[in-house]
Order: sequence, then structure tokens, then C-alpha cells
Amino acid sequence: MAESKKEEFRKYLERAGVIDALTKVLVALYEEPEKPANALDFIKQYLGAPTSGDVETMKAEKDEMVKKNEELTRQLEVCSACCVSLFALFLDLSCCLVF
Repeated sequence: MAESKKEEFRKYLERAGVIDALTKVLVALYEEPEKPANALDFIKQYLGAPTSGDVETMKAEKDEMVKKNEELTRQLEVCSACCVSLFALFLDLSCCLVF
């Protein structure tokens, strides 16, 4: 029974393209003239996953964008308040105008 489960799993991996993808990445690593210091990062990068350095960079960019978003939100609130005040002033002045 265990052999049939193994064979079923192997077929699943084959249908899903996992075996082909792993074969390609291992061949690419084998053919690499200068072996990378971190083979796992090479495999991740080859398969399109972010490496640990990429993750740190993305976290820093996210933090920067959150701060910028907060600043822009504050600026929008100030501008909106100014617009409301100016519109109220316009309404006050427009009632005094004679056409």
C-alpha cells in the first residue's frame, strides 16, 4: 500500500510540474561556473521567490511607504479643511454680492 501512495505522489508532482522545475533548477545550479555561497538562495531566486535580502528591502520600502501614506493623509485632511473653510467664506461673500 505504501508503494502505491509513493507512486501516486510522484505522479502528482510530475503533473504539477514540480519535478520538471526542480530538475531545471538543479541543472542550472550544476552548470553554474562559480557555485553560489548560498545554494538555497540560488534555488529560491531561480524559482522566483524573494531571497532574504529581498525581503528585508521590501520591509524597509513598506515602512517608508506607510510613513509617506500617513503624511499624505495628514496633508489631505488639512487641504480638505481649507476647502471647507474657503467654501464657507465664498458662501458668506456671495450673499453680499449684488448682480
